[in-house]
Amino acid sequence: MTLDLTKFDTLLVANRGEIACRVMRTARRMGLKTVAVYSDADATARHVREADEAVRLGPAAARESYLNVDAVIDAAKRTGTGAIHPGYGFLSENGGFVKALEQAGIIFVGPPASAIAAMGDKSAAKARMANAGVPLVPGYHGDDQDDALLRSEADKIGYPVMLKASAGGGGKGMRVVESGEGFQAALDGCRRESKAAFGDDRMLIEKYLVQPRHVEVQVFCDRYGNGVYLFERDCSVQRRHQKVIEEAPAPGMTPGLRSAMGDAAVRAAKEIGYVGAGTVEFLLDADGSFYFMEMNTRLQVEHPVTEMITGQDLVEWQLRVAMGEPLPCTQDELTITGHSFEARLYAEDPEQDFLPATGLLTRFALDLEGADLDSDRVRLDSGVESGDVVSMHYDPMLAKLIVHGADRDAALATLNRALAALDVQGVVTNRAFLQRLANHPGFKNVELDTRFIERNEATLFAPRSYSTEAYASAALIGLNQLAQECESDSPWDRHDGFRLNAPHTIRIALCDPASAQAADSDAAVVIVEGKRESGESLWNLTIGDQTLTASLQSLTGDAVAVTLNGHRRRLQARRDGYIVVMAEPSGETRLFWRRIDAIDHGHHEAESTLTAPMNGTVVALLVEPGAAVEKGMPLMVMEAMKMEHTMTAPADGSVETFHFQSGDTVSQGDVLLDFAPSE
Repeated sequence: MTLDLTKFDTLLVANRGEIACRVMRTARRMGLKTVAVYSDADATARHVREADEAVRLGPAAARESYLNVDAVIDAAKRTGTGAIHPGYGFLSENGGFVKALEQAGIIFVGPPASAIAAMGDKSAAKARMANAGVPLVPGYHGDDQDDALLRSEADKIGYPVMLKASAGGGGKGMRVVESGEGFQAALDGCRRESKAAFGDDRMLIEKYLVQPRHVEVQVFCDRYGNGVYLFERDCSVQRRHQKVIEEAPAPGMTPGLRSAMGDAAVRAAKEIGYVGAGTVEFLLDADGSFYFMEMNTRLQVEHPVTEMITGQDLVEWQLRVAMGEPLPCTQDELTITGHSFEARLYAEDPEQDFLPATGLLTRFALDLEGADLDSDRVRLDSGVESGDVVSMHYDPMLAKLIVHGADRDAALATLNRALAALDVQGVVTNRAFLQRLANHPGFKNVELDTRFIERNEATLFAPRSYSTEAYASAALIGLNQLAQECESDSPWDRHDGFRLNAPHTIRIALCDPASAQAADSDAAVVIVEGKRESGESLWNLTIGDQTLTASLQSLTGDAVAVTLNGHRRRLQARRDGYIVVMAEPSGETRLFWRRIDAIDHGHHEAESTLTAPMNGTVVALLVEPGAAVEKGMPLMVMEAMKMEHTMTAPADGSVETFHFQSGDTVSQGDVLLDFAPSE
């Protein structure tokens, strides 16, 4: 069927979360009616609430909802949709979906199926790029997928090598293999992940450059042979091959290198007859050499940083190109203004090997006013709000925090202030980890490569230590919130003699949240004497052999001013259960706060069971019941949110019984196995 590329008035977004909300925002501004689709797990999700219409696709499982081509097309027909925007992930790079839309007479906001196919098979894509004169990393991209042959090719290339799913993306089905001894285990894991995520377990192998940067170029093409690049982004800071913080433009780029990479990216796009928004990803070596890695035939997660520095709305460009219009700008008309960062906020626990988290978001807010930030410099693209539930069924990314500044230093300072102002409660997130990254000297000094987190693990995950000032500030903040909520059912409330407007002595215990159940000796005790007058707390605080005069003043939003011995500091202060959270541009401090008589005197003992840390599926049992194991030894593999997670022995001992088998679904807190610690 030949599509009528006239302007459509209804747009269906075949996605969920922040990207669905972001696409609909531009569509509404352009006067289009928006249609959302949803699974049972997303019936009350934000993207559903914001759309003009919404249609149920099916059960929570993605293959029965967001990946169900027939259901998506049926939703489009029911709502009179003229075009479908796929967002990223799900059906965004599914050539079969594009062909089905063409047959149904519905415009796909993206490239033709032939271009998706050309880049979707990474092995074939490498051959096409070689023909186009785009530099390639040495590797094996052949059709022969025999395990022994792949091992032989890896040996020829030389270790370390990167195993990558041929049909993959998003860090799934990828492993770095340091030596031949670990090759087969890595290959097996990659195949499992790739089969689960993409239905395809073919692999390619590439030489793993030891300290390259990940620099990608945003390209755009129309139906008339025009192509431009909207400059580059540095996405080097990654964990598990998934990007964490991105920035544009890439630091240290010379005009010559920028032009060479941009021209190569446009050449790559034109080689496959590309139309729409795409990203050509390169590895940039320390000597300035760059190598084609892959092309993502869709809008990227990190597209906002490009929008920030160019002043262009890339979704609007996509929609206009889909309507048959030429590109809005020529290459000469595109310029770079300032610098931009994007930090990805995930529901995950960096302290637990980035384990995905689920649950109820009791609070989700960005306090720009309290942090004295301008809305034109800070943007929060999110798919959630306070009261939403984070599900086990989908990617754990909650939002993207995007900032802009006159230069890199100014943008980084704004990023740190904005991260401090971001308040997420009820679900564990990586917000504090993002602050540690953004404040790391190596990051500030542009000592970037794709193993940045791995190389700096010792400092990024250093043991926590707390100053006297931190204990004193947390004590005051806790008392202030207790006073504000004294008539509520807050767990902070204790009415045993505490009076708001009279002198009183209170004993407070503070400790690391991880040791909240430890004995008194593990906690710092703060003796507080003072009173609260006219909205300001006036106190004397004794911590060990130190006594400080202190006051606290509530400012705008979540901001407070803490004064200790005449030294005044402004910070964002909040409570998450029993935990006081103090956030500053330089980082976050979290302390467990409790009246001294409320401390649990029990001690942790070695657990006799191992429980599921999240909802998921058992993939493999790695030892036999009765096996003797050492602390840290892998016991079983779970899969959650399309990623594998290995459960390890908590101590030396033996596995007595497994309660689940491979393929079983488990819920967070389920007892996975019985474990007998060694005496």
